[in-house]
Amino acid sequence: MKDSENITTPNPIKEMDLVQSRVLSENKTRVSYLKGENIFKQGAFAPYVIYVVEGLVKVYLQTGIEKQINISLAKAGDFLAFSSIFGENIHTYSTQALTDCEICMIEKETLKDLLLKNPEFALEITSKNYRNERHLFEIIKNVSYKQMRGKLASSLLYLSQEEFLKENVFKFLTRQEIADFASISTESAIKFLKEFEKEKIIQLKGKDISILNQEKLESISKNG
Repeated sequence: MKDSENITTPNPIKEMDLVQSRVLSENKTRVSYLKGENIFKQGAFAPYVIYVVEGLVKVYLQTGIEKQINISLAKAGDFLAFSSIFGENIHTYSTQALTDCEICMIEKETLKDLLLKNPEFALEITSKNYRNERHLFEIIKNVSYKQMRGKLASSLLYLSQEEFLKENVFKFLTRQEIADFASISTESAIKFLKEFEKEKIIQLKGKDISILNQEKLESISKNG
């Protein structure tokens, strides 16, 4: 990774007034990460809030020596380690650059002060965190109640959101990583992907996956 100078303030940060924006600029560092690099690790000290400027970041839980559950993808405009401003000093999950990324490391107290002084900014961040919370509930349902086809269908629907497809997300995901999003084995993921293709629900072309019948996939996800 490498540090960058002369940083500009990204959305939604740039929408704050000039004084607040200048304060933030003086208390952040912009860093470049190459695809595959770890940004921070579960259990490590959390000195900063992370803001994704560009690229996709894989967010995951390490559940064993060689086992993990992929929780979500963070995209441009998303915050990571946000709970650190409320006293959570240890990272509760790990992150890795799925693509080449640009991120900002922001001083926790600086961001906390800006949230208190800028209600609109605080409301926008709260809204993002609410959407993330809903996704976490979906993960719990996947792990606890759904069969493997339903788990995989839910993961494909999540990964096929427009903002991820714009980044050609499947180009950067291995079959194992897709399996880790669904909390199933790699072998099972490959098997059910082929089944979905035979049923004309999806189309496989190399690493790329295209959804042909979203209604059917949603039905499998719901009833799986």
